[in-house]
Amino acid sequence: MIDSDTRTSGALAVRVRGLRKEFGDVVAVDGVDLDVRDGEFLTLLGPSGSGKTTVLRMIAGFELPTAGSIELGGLDVTLRPPFERDVNTVFQDYALFPHMSVLDNVAYGMRVRRVGRRERSARAHDALAGVRLAEMASRMPSQLSGGQRQRVALARALVNRPRVLLLDEPLGALDLKLREQMQVELKAIQRQVGITFVFVTHDQEEALTMSDRIAVFSGGRIEQVGSPADVYERPATPFVAGFVGTSNLLRGAAARQVIGRDGTWSVRPEKIRIEREGEGSEGGHGTSGTVREVVYVGSATRFVVDLDVGGTLVALQQNLQTSSMDVQQLRGARVRLQWRPEHEFRVADEPATPIPAAAERP
Repeated sequence: MIDSDTRTSGALAVRVRGLRKEFGDVVAVDGVDLDVRDGEFLTLLGPSGSGKTTVLRMIAGFELPTAGSIELGGLDVTLRPPFERDVNTVFQDYALFPHMSVLDNVAYGMRVRRVGRRERSARAHDALAGVRLAEMASRMPSQLSGGQRQRVALARALVNRPRVLLLDEPLGALDLKLREQMQVELKAIQRQVGITFVFVTHDQEEALTMSDRIAVFSGGRIEQVGSPADVYERPATPFVAGFVGTSNLLRGAAARQVIGRDGTWSVRPEKIRIEREGEGSEGGHGTSGTVREVVYVGSATRFVVDLDVGGTLVALQQNLQTSSMDVQQLRGARVRLQWRPEHEFRVADEPATPIPAAAERP
């Protein structure tokens, strides 16, 4: 049950300090500090081997840290086994019992804890209703779609009312359309139940869609923690600028000539206006170049432009009044790229020094 006295907006569900994990000579996680607020949806985002899954497994208790501490609700659980931590974990493979009905799958954890049959049934039905599967209680897992099985796994994890729900790439096995539907549903369920979600993914759009905050991992460390808007619009490092979206970086002489300042600068592709050279109006910041590649994706087109001043920028244009034939004609054309000064942002000149990272464990 959610304790309204302790689960205030300022309380911490998870507090991690100096977390480090070594697998032999390989450092998988190196000095991670992270606070997860009660009731928030926090995503650990990063490429394979960045340390995000290892951090999740240490919070769950499946891996013990080499150094550092983990607190859940103010209680130090660093060395406690998983069953002594107020968390549940949802994995990508769902791990439903094929010989049990949906209802029995959801109720299984309470059965192990010797919860009475009547209470067990009532709570399992409530959990299924919460994920909009009440009518599926008597079905077997083999009779469900991938999205429905994922929601059963979620109901099973939520029925024990954990303080924190850990989700390890739970949507990775779903096709794109179903995955997008489940992103919306999962966020709605999280808002409804009010439980803290810590979600692991390598999918940038998924993180931006679902999260209250995002922690971006690289090389066993956290590069940036912030809201989706902060991480996307104000990336702290070149790695974040490139991993969360498209890397549009201007450095050195190119930055001095186009931006008028030293340092490393970035402009998001959708903020750039592309026009044939000589046809556009001057204003704001901009530069000229030649279109090297045109990538038509239906609703929009990406233009890869080699700049006269050196380097490359990608511009994204919505296909409001153009067809695939129209945009393909721009390949090899001379163009002018322009944007408003407030849409350029400075990032750290050098990314964090990478460390050897272990392959993330399942």
